[in-house]
This record gives sequence, C-alpha cells and structure tokens, in this order.
Amino acid sequence: MSPLYARHKRTTLAIATAVAAGALLSTGLTTSASAQTPAEVAAKPLAAAPTALSSAARTTLLQKAQAGAARTAQHIGLGAKEKLVVKDVVKDADGTVHTRYERTYAGLPVLGGDLIVHTAKSGATEGVTKATKSAVKVASLKPQISAAKAEKQALGAARTLGSAKSSADGARKVIWAGSGKPVLAYETVVGGLQDDGTPNQLHVITDAASGKKLFAYQGIENATGKTLYSGTVTLNSVQSGSTYQLTDSARGNHKTYNLARKTSGTGTLVSSTTNVFGTGTASSSSSDQTAAADAAYGAAETWDFYKSTFGRSGIKNNGVGAYSRVHYGNAYVNAFWDDSCFCMTYGDGSGNVDPLTSLDVAGHEMSHGVTANTAGLNYSGESGGLNEATSDIFGTGVEFYANNSSDPGDYLIGEKIDINGDGTPLRYMDKPSKDGGSADYWSSSVGTKDVHYSSGVANHFFYLLSEGSGAKTINGVSYNSPTSNGAAVTGIGRAKALQIWYKALTTYMTSTTNYKAARTATLNAASALYGSTSAEYKAVAAAWTAVNVS
Repeated sequence: MSPLYARHKRTTLAIATAVAAGALLSTGLTTSASAQTPAEVAAKPLAAAPTALSSAARTTLLQKAQAGAARTAQHIGLGAKEKLVVKDVVKDADGTVHTRYERTYAGLPVLGGDLIVHTAKSGATEGVTKATKSAVKVASLKPQISAAKAEKQALGAARTLGSAKSSADGARKVIWAGSGKPVLAYETVVGGLQDDGTPNQLHVITDAASGKKLFAYQGIENATGKTLYSGTVTLNSVQSGSTYQLTDSARGNHKTYNLARKTSGTGTLVSSTTNVFGTGTASSSSSDQTAAADAAYGAAETWDFYKSTFGRSGIKNNGVGAYSRVHYGNAYVNAFWDDSCFCMTYGDGSGNVDPLTSLDVAGHEMSHGVTANTAGLNYSGESGGLNEATSDIFGTGVEFYANNSSDPGDYLIGEKIDINGDGTPLRYMDKPSKDGGSADYWSSSVGTKDVHYSSGVANHFFYLLSEGSGAKTINGVSYNSPTSNGAAVTGIGRAKALQIWYKALTTYMTSTTNYKAARTATLNAASALYGSTSAEYKAVAAAWTAVNVS
C-alpha cells in the first residue's frame, strides 16, 4: 500500500497501491506547448501506439500466449526449470504484440524475474526486455532458516519501518532476483496498520540461507454530483426501486461506498432518493455525500482519460471497474490504492472536513493500479520513485483531460486539498525541490530517499519534456523550471510526453527499472512512436540530461 504522501520533514501526501505499492500523494490561454485538445491525443494515429482491444480479443491473445508459453520460454533461452505465466498483453496499431510474463523456477515464483517479449505482426520475436539480466539458477532449494524465523524477521523489519500494529500470516518460499544474483528466499506479507492508520501490506524478502533482509516494499499505494473540488458535474447512477445508487454502468460498474469512519470492509453503497449526490460543501458528517460525488467523478474522468488517450479500458485493461471508498477512519489525512481489493480509499483529512478526493488525487490513485497491472514497479528505491512519479504524471494528465473550470489542469499535485494547511500544493513538477524534500535531479543517493521525494526526478523530466525549461504561465499558474546543466530544453507538448511515458511503462519497464533504465525505456518508446531521429526522441534525451540522468 502506498499512501499519497510520506510523513517526513513536513506533512506531504503519499498515495498507495498494492503489490506495486504507492500513495498520493486554471483555464487560460497558454503560450507554451501545453495548448492541446482536452482529449490529450496525438494529431494522427501512431503505428507503435497501443490499439484498443475488446475483452474477447484481449482474452484470446492472453490464452494464445499462455498456450505457447513453454515454447516461448525455450525460444528466449530460459532453463528447463523455468516457466512463464502471462500477466498482460499490449497490441500496437501496426500489429506488434508486447506480452508481459511473470516467471517461475522449479515451481517457485521468481520475484524480479518478469520480462516482456516483443513480437512482430509476422510472428517473429523482435526482442525481450528483462527485469534481471542474471540467469535464474539456484544451487539448492533447501532453506537454511525456517519460515517461522523469516516471519519473525519480517515483523521486526515492519516495526522499524513504521508498522508497529502489524501481523503476519506465514512466509512463502520464492526466488528473489530483484537485486543481482537470484537466491532462494522467503516472502512475508505483514498486515495490520501502519503508524498513521493506513492499512499495512509490507512485503519483506528474507534470504533463506542467512536470514538477512534483502528487500522490502509497501503493497498499499497511499471519486448529477455537487462536488467539493470540481463544481456541479454529471454522474452516472443506477435506479433501484425508489433510490439511485452511485454505480457507473458505463465504466465497468464502478461503485462508490461509504465506510462511515470504519477502516475495514466495503461499506455501504452510496444512494439517494433524488439522484443528486452531495451539496458542494464540506461537512464533518460521515453520511455526507459530497466526498462520494468527488470520488465518483474522479473515477469517471480517470477511466475516460485512459480510454481516450491510450485506448485502455479500465485499470486492468479488461473493461472491469474498480470501486471507491470514502470516509475512511477518523480525520485520516491520506488516500491510498490497494490492488488486493482493487479499490481506492479516501480519508476526510484534518477535522474530517478536507476529504482527499480531488481530481488529481483520484487520477494518481487509479494510476497506481495501472502500474501494478503493467510494469509492477517495486515500491522501494528508484523503482519506487518511478512508481510514484507515474501516478503524478497520469494524475496530471487526468486533470488536464477533464478540462474542468473549477479545477483547471496544472503541474501541481494536490493543490486543492491543502494538505500543508497553508494553501501550498503537495508537490511541484516544474521544480520538485520547492516542496522542501523532493529531488530536482538524479544523484547516487536518490534511491535512499522516500519514494515521494525520489519521484521528483521523473516528475521534473516529464514537465521539461512537456513544457520545456524557463519561465512561463500555463492556465494562470507561473512556472520556472531549471536544468542541472543550465541548458535550455524545448518541450514537445504534454500529449506526446504522455504517449511516450505510457508506452515505456506498458512495454519496456519492468519491476526493477531504475532511472537509467527508465531513460532507455522512454527512448525506446520515443523511437517506436516517432522514430530514432525524430525531434521527440532528441527531446527525451535532452530532458533526461537536464535532470542528470545519462
């Protein structure tokens, strides 16, 4: 789970997602490259852009890939003890298919062993992108420590990492390949609550020979409605008898529930006798429907953004909607996505009158789900920073896409929810260090920062790629983005930058991608979409150089 923000130095919002954990966290004419259509799509179809797949077509591709998995494993040179399990598939407009696989070794899951096979329309394999370059081979599958000891070690690690109210339900044997030579290990998932009240889903990897902790990441990555943040909006509902239920049948039957201050369960489906949800103002009442209206609206706009911009049908690209829960806990100042329940959860903020249901927060949360179901970026170190940045990038995309005059698109994160109590946003993409903790540029120590601060490098890259460096005003907000080398960067526009980041995420990034590998992934994406000699490719290289990634 990853909350919207981390509690360091200052209250910064961190949003959360399970398995790939992560937390959270002006309408005016602009003279910059951001003057684009609300749909945020490229001017013409791109041969290497993903094409929308019907549920039946996607299922057919997945089944075909799984049926041929043994042959594929042999073709790409995997060992006799290794097997492939299909996770996802992306098909480009030109017929190229990118199939994402998880891997097993002697029947054990290989964590950090995921890979993507790129296949041309002709059926020829064009290449393989692997999370680890090391061959998966383990001399002995007999642990030297017990599962009980690994579980005890994991509970100790959880307490150290801020999860005192924790519990574990056993440890499973795995092969850990996420940080060098593959080794036999145990994975323990620690539940309970984090110290701030956020649900806990800490994955701890313990060496099965030495008992040493090898890795840990958080699996929780911190919705007519009269909303608090987006004005009066149109919502889809379903009539049941004399009441209307907040169910969006046009978007995978997304539902919005009220937890009424509880911290577990689904809650009660939000309903109304008038088909009007909310009042447009905040209320401390746990039965207030304004937060639900914001949550439902945010979910709808996020669904439409992904569908319109990338042809993606829902978080898992299978046409199935998630669900949202509002009024979580008491004065809970955070929001999180949990992939295990496939749901978004929002607290009501300080005094229960500042719900964390703004549009970019909703987009951020659901995007953690997209990451979990594509690249699966580990929520720790540099890959964790990229995970958080991906949610900030697509959350920003949602806000611009919605084109809502009550919440105009900007490159600020969480500017509506006043998490700091002084009117300042949670994060700034043009100059991340303005929040007091985020990194503007890459350094060898970036991976040691909290993921909500190490994300600054990718957020800054995305802003520079979209808008360029220097001073400018976009939708009434002033920006002044610097570069590490002092060189000017010219942006290519947000629409193209989004296409490049999405393609990199879904077809070239893996669970262990770091900043150097992200540079390669986005260059590969730019090359596939626009050509290796294009202005877009050169802009990607320049923007990474500007944030000191080479």
